[in-house]
Amino acid sequence: MSEKKLLQLTPTEFVRFLNDEKISRFYFVYDKENRKVKTSHHALQEIAEFLENDKRDFEEHEGIFVQLSLKYDTLLGAFVHRTNRGQAAGGVRYWDYDNMEDYLRDGMRLAKGMTHKNALAGLWWGGGKGVMAHNPSVEKNDPAVREFLYKEYGKFMTSLKGCYVTAEDVGTSVEDMANIFSNTRFTTCIPYSVGGSGNPSIPTARGVIAGMEAAMDYLNGETLEGKTIAIQGLGHVAQPMIKFLFDKNIGKIVACDIFPEAVENAKKEFENKNLEVRLVNKNDNSILFEECDILAPCATGGILNSETIQSIKAKIICGAANNQLEDPIADDERLFERNIIYVPDFLTNRMGIVNCADEQAGFVNNDPIIEKHLSKDWEYSIHKTTLRVLERSKAAKIPPGKVAVELADKLSRELNPIYGHRSQLIINSLVESHWENLG
Repeated sequence: MSEKKLLQLTPTEFVRFLNDEKISRFYFVYDKENRKVKTSHHALQEIAEFLENDKRDFEEHEGIFVQLSLKYDTLLGAFVHRTNRGQAAGGVRYWDYDNMEDYLRDGMRLAKGMTHKNALAGLWWGGGKGVMAHNPSVEKNDPAVREFLYKEYGKFMTSLKGCYVTAEDVGTSVEDMANIFSNTRFTTCIPYSVGGSGNPSIPTARGVIAGMEAAMDYLNGETLEGKTIAIQGLGHVAQPMIKFLFDKNIGKIVACDIFPEAVENAKKEFENKNLEVRLVNKNDNSILFEECDILAPCATGGILNSETIQSIKAKIICGAANNQLEDPIADDERLFERNIIYVPDFLTNRMGIVNCADEQAGFVNNDPIIEKHLSKDWEYSIHKTTLRVLERSKAAKIPPGKVAVELADKLSRELNPIYGHRSQLIINSLVESHWENLG
């Protein structure tokens, strides 16, 4: 089977291929000494070569580990980017993918984004992401199915010995996190009832608004009062964000979603506010072209690209969605050339991981460890960092995304002062012990 065909298989077809090859677990790890991607199975060498030669999304990721569900033919994945600062940390996403290239690229980009996010936030964690590829023949909203899959994911986490610590992400609920927690200690975002931080959506929404306020401050010294904001997506983060924005006397909000229930819920909750809500088809990106002061992408990534950027009317882009730029370099430049202020997503949507990353440290009312990120005076706060990035971008005449990545990249290479590069040692140990044969 050629590389192109293998990468173009749907996840379900790929599972079939793995079953034919009698592969239930596999990995790709980066050999820094020889600058090669090594795989657990010769049958997957073509994908290893694809990763090695990819210049867009693969960036010496330390490890990609994947296991098959025993019951539901679902891919359970863990993507580890860089762990100098500590164990890889990031949520587990349960999503639909058209093909294996999309699956791999999403995992790699999300993990890399977490490296940048955690480093800019000053957290002693590396970057990682979990990705579960939904099998269309499986009813993903069936409670029994979800319980089985997420408990299985918990066992998968335990098998990885702590090189990656998971959390909540798109498609995953607090109840799902409880099921993961039942089979592993390597997770955060667990329910309040068992000592966790629960759903991170509210702090995430507060962080994105802090980024908006900083961008407005940079642009013209104004506040959010009376402004118009367009929001793509009405999920867990956007709903509380809308409430907080109206609390700040926003002028008008235009929002959309592909799910009727989300649209109806928003209409009911904010029926007395100046909110316009639309139900749209999956590939309808018309909200991006709305006449507004701020555009807030809060759905899926890759929506800022060569086709959409040319028609955007907003002065500022600041949202909760991860990986908003389809091409992190070219699209960053396109926005910069159009004088649109882009606040990098990994800078402003940090509060989800900030809220849950250090659950083991316990909880304090109005926790100063959390609140400092939302202040305007802490050196590494969202406000201060946003201003620093935008001001440096203007002075150096380079796009803000590039500035933020350079800052994050430098910070991400600092070694954890207590544990050093321990997660790399764990990955080496998994390879040496033939993890792929132990499932």
